[in-house]
Amino acid sequence: MSLPSVAATLALAVVVAGCASAAPRPSDLTELGVADAASLIRHRKITSVELTQAYLARAEANADLNAFITLDRAGAMAAAQRADADLAGGKPRGPLHGVPLVVKDNTHVVGLPNTAGTPALRDFVPREHAPTVQKLVDAGAVILGKTSMHELAFGISGYNEGFFTAQPIGTRNPYDRTRIAGGSSSGTGAAIGARLAPGGLGSDTGGSVRIPAALTGGAGLRPTHLRYDQAGVTPIAHSRDTVGPMAQTVADVALIDSVIIGRRAPKPASLGGVKLGVYRPYFFKDLDADTRAVIEAAIVKLRGAGVTIVEVNMPELQKLNDAASFPVALYEAYDDLKAYLAKYQTGKTVEEVARAIASKDVKGTYDGLVLPRKLPAPNGVVDAAPIYKAAMEQARPALARHFAETFQKNGIEALLAPTTPHVAVRQGPDASSLATFLLFIRNTDPGSNAGIPGLTVPAGLGPSTGLPVGLSLDGPRGSDERLLAIGMAIEKLLGRTPPPRR
Repeated sequence: MSLPSVAATLALAVVVAGCASAAPRPSDLTELGVADAASLIRHRKITSVELTQAYLARAEANADLNAFITLDRAGAMAAAQRADADLAGGKPRGPLHGVPLVVKDNTHVVGLPNTAGTPALRDFVPREHAPTVQKLVDAGAVILGKTSMHELAFGISGYNEGFFTAQPIGTRNPYDRTRIAGGSSSGTGAAIGARLAPGGLGSDTGGSVRIPAALTGGAGLRPTHLRYDQAGVTPIAHSRDTVGPMAQTVADVALIDSVIIGRRAPKPASLGGVKLGVYRPYFFKDLDADTRAVIEAAIVKLRGAGVTIVEVNMPELQKLNDAASFPVALYEAYDDLKAYLAKYQTGKTVEEVARAIASKDVKGTYDGLVLPRKLPAPNGVVDAAPIYKAAMEQARPALARHFAETFQKNGIEALLAPTTPHVAVRQGPDASSLATFLLFIRNTDPGSNAGIPGLTVPAGLGPSTGLPVGLSLDGPRGSDERLLAIGMAIEKLLGRTPPPRR
């Protein structure tokens, strides 16, 4: 037996040991989560072909969500057929055997276009999987297709003017199709929220996994920076970017994470004795009524379950984050995209990609800041290089220390906050405004710049809008598995987000 097959067998054994019997077969297969789907397939209660067909049919019936850039019907069905044949032959591949998943369209899947949501890369087809995708495929996953995204991942609205140019433009929220699904991993969030897939991959530079997961009722993990291999992903900034798993539940996110890193998924924590910090002056300001109501109700439930909530003080947070955020992302974008385009032989230059950008907000950012290597200043723009240097040498390390000292001094395992200050706003050009962007990244951006793990947990539906609200946990560097264990326990306490009505 080869080493890969030994690893797959061991991984499957871990899952089997933790789940001796399969859950009942539901009447609607698309309501299944990742782990339950894997269990039912493994126990021969459903086939991968049945499940894949159900998701493909649901995706086609919900095309107005604009969740997919490429829906790979033929490839997904062929992979599902192979999965069923392998299982029948006694050759399970791993803990995701036969389970359909989706991948954001900036993360390479061999044989499928990797557009990064921008017109110049429509015809770029990678020859290899990204390492993160390869881990999923090696564990038996079926890739349904590539999901929509904000153009070049430079935004949170998913209002992409290069794709789906007939109305309605932009990825739509399954809980209210007039609203955004968040971004930049818009399509993965919408697909999971609408039950077009049980889970998948997004990518996160400043919140792009957690924001869409929160706004569409799911869970998402931004892992500690460099926990995952960065290869095979269209970049923004190498010192901030990471792929991240998204799913309906934290438990499913933990399963996908365990496959990517090759370790056993953690079990839910006991909430008794857990200490979580809140910093209200930053993370709890400007909340809309629904977000405030859901998060405050969640805090009451957490206290009732034995969690200690500690009020912390982070007086330098905003100043340090402002000094580290845009200077890093905007400066690294040019060099990182240039290196990517050359490494993967796309046949395009940064300038050629920039000329074809279709979304007005992204076009303005590239033409005004990324290409000329400038940063905004009170009286125009200034050279970015010295500000970037100061960010990397001073602000970023200081921000990381500020987080670490807060965790240590207060004896807390994570900071708790609303993932976004508001529920999803209306989709359209205004959703891509700078003010909306800054509002929606405010709570996810600092942890991203510090390189620490961040998790969003479904917290419930707003009482007036019926829209999902996410609860955010930021933990110390390297605490991903503990964060997931706490998140699973919180999810059990608060309950899963009910599916959208349609």
